[in-house]
Amino acid sequence: MATENRINFWRRNAKVPGSVQPVYGAQHPPLDPRLRRTYLKDTNPQFNNLKSKKASSFHEFARSTNDAWDIDEEEDEDFLRTPAQTSSGLHSTSTQNQQQENEAVDTETGVSHRLAPPRTEAENLQDGQEEDAECKHVNGQVVKSSSDAYLNTSSVRSTLQKQQSLPVRPIIPLVARMSDQNASGAPPMTVREKSRLDKFKQLLASPNTDLEELRKHSWSGIPREVRPITWRLLSGYLPANKERRELVLKRKRDEYFGFIEQYYHSRTDEHYKDTYRQIHIDIPRTNPLIPLFQQPVVQEVFERILFIWAIRHPASGYVQGINDLVTPFFVVFLSEFVKDVENFEVAALPLDTRRNIEADSFWCMSKLLDGIQDNYTFAQPGIQNKVKALEELVSRIDEDIHNHFKRYEVEYLQFAFRWMNNLLMRELPLRCTIRLWDTYQAEAEGFSHFHLYVCSAFLIEWRKEILSMVDFQGLLMLLQNLPTIHWGNEEVGLLLAEAYRLKYMFADAPSHYKR
Repeated sequence: MATENRINFWRRNAKVPGSVQPVYGAQHPPLDPRLRRTYLKDTNPQFNNLKSKKASSFHEFARSTNDAWDIDEEEDEDFLRTPAQTSSGLHSTSTQNQQQENEAVDTETGVSHRLAPPRTEAENLQDGQEEDAECKHVNGQVVKSSSDAYLNTSSVRSTLQKQQSLPVRPIIPLVARMSDQNASGAPPMTVREKSRLDKFKQLLASPNTDLEELRKHSWSGIPREVRPITWRLLSGYLPANKERRELVLKRKRDEYFGFIEQYYHSRTDEHYKDTYRQIHIDIPRTNPLIPLFQQPVVQEVFERILFIWAIRHPASGYVQGINDLVTPFFVVFLSEFVKDVENFEVAALPLDTRRNIEADSFWCMSKLLDGIQDNYTFAQPGIQNKVKALEELVSRIDEDIHNHFKRYEVEYLQFAFRWMNNLLMRELPLRCTIRLWDTYQAEAEGFSHFHLYVCSAFLIEWRKEILSMVDFQGLLMLLQNLPTIHWGNEEVGLLLAEAYRLKYMFADAPSHYKR
C-alpha cells in the first residue's frame, strides 16, 4: 500500500526532481493546530461521518487538499485575456455571483450557511421592476444609473452577513514585533538589550567597522534599530569604511535603476515574456496572508527586482522560490522608516525612499543568491546535494527517524526540497525568518552550509510527532504543515544552538558524518 501511495504522489509531480512544483497540503503561514476547530460539530452528523473517512491513497488526499500557491487555469487565462474578452464574460459572471450571493461556505467545515430566506415570486417581480427603472441599455449591455444607494447598502449588508457566518480566527502578527520586542507598544528594553544595542552602535560608528566583531555580536540576533545597516554590511553590499558608504550607496542605487531603464521594457519581448509571466503569477503568492505584500506598489517593486535579477543571471534565470527571498530584505529596509510594517501603506512613502528600499533589496538579494546559485541552475544540483547530505546527517544523529522514513517509504526530497529551495521561509513565520537570517549572515557560508545543520535540527525538533505517525499520508501532511505559527525569538535561538552543536560535531569530522 505504501508503495502504491508513493507512486501516486510522484505522478502528481511528473517533472524531474529538480523542477519546482507546489507542494500539496502546504500552507502559509505554517499550520497552527490550535486554530483547527470543528464548527457545527454536533449539528451535522452526516458531515462528521464524511470527515472521519480516510483517503484511500495519497493521490486522493492530495486531490482534496488546496495549496496556497496553486493557480487555476482561469487565472492563467485572465492574465492573457484581452479587455474585450474580459468584458464579454461580465454578464455570465454576475449571474453566477447572484446565485451564490445568498449562501456562504464555512472554510473550515465545508458546511453551507443560508444567509437569507427564499424570496417570493411577488418580491422578485417587484425588485425586477425597480431594477429596470434604475438601469438603461447601452450597446446591448446593462449599465446602472447613478441611483445606486440602495444597491450599495444591500451589498454592504450582504458582505457583513457573510463575514458573521464564517468562524472567527484570532489575528496573529506575522511581521510586527519581528525582532527584539523593543518596538513601539512593546515592553521596554532590558539592561542587557540596551547594552547590546550600544555595542552595535559603537561598532557601526567607528571609522572602519570591525566586521568580524560585528558578526560575533550579530550571531545571537541584531537589534531592530540597527538591523538595516548591519545587514547591508554583513551581506557585503556596504564597505566597512564609514566615509565611503554614502558614495557606494548612491552609485549602486543609480546602477540598479540604470538596469531598469535598460532592460525592464524588454519584459514583453518574445524571449523574456515567459519569465515575466511566471514572476507576475508568483508575486501574489508571496506571503499571501500579509497585507503588505498584496499592495500593488509592493508587487510592482518585486516584479522589477526579480525580472532584472533573472535577465542578469541567464545560467539560472528566474525559478519559483526566489520570489520568497526578497521579502526579508524588503521588510527590514522598510522597517528603517516604518514601525508597523505589516499594515503600512507603502505608497505613502516618498518616492526616493521607495527607490532606495527597492535598490538595496535587489543588491542584498543578489549577494545572497551569488552564494547559492547552484540551487537554481538546471535540475537544481545544489538542492539535490543538500537533500542527500541532510539524509546522511539525520541517519547519523537520529537513526530512529531515518528508519521510520524508510519503513513508510518517505523520501527526504518529498519534504526537504522546499526547505532548501525556500530556506525554510514557508515553514516559519516571517518574523522568525528575519531572526534566522541575522545568524545566517553572521555565519561564514550561512545560507549555503550552516542551513543544512539548521534543517537537521529543525527535523529533530519534531521527533515525537514524526514517530507517532504510522502512515505515509500522515507523515507528509505533518512535514509540510509543521505547527510553528507561534514561534518567536526563543524557539529560533534554541534551534540555532542545536544547529551549531551539530555543525561543531560533524562539519570537521567527515568520518563521523558518513557511515
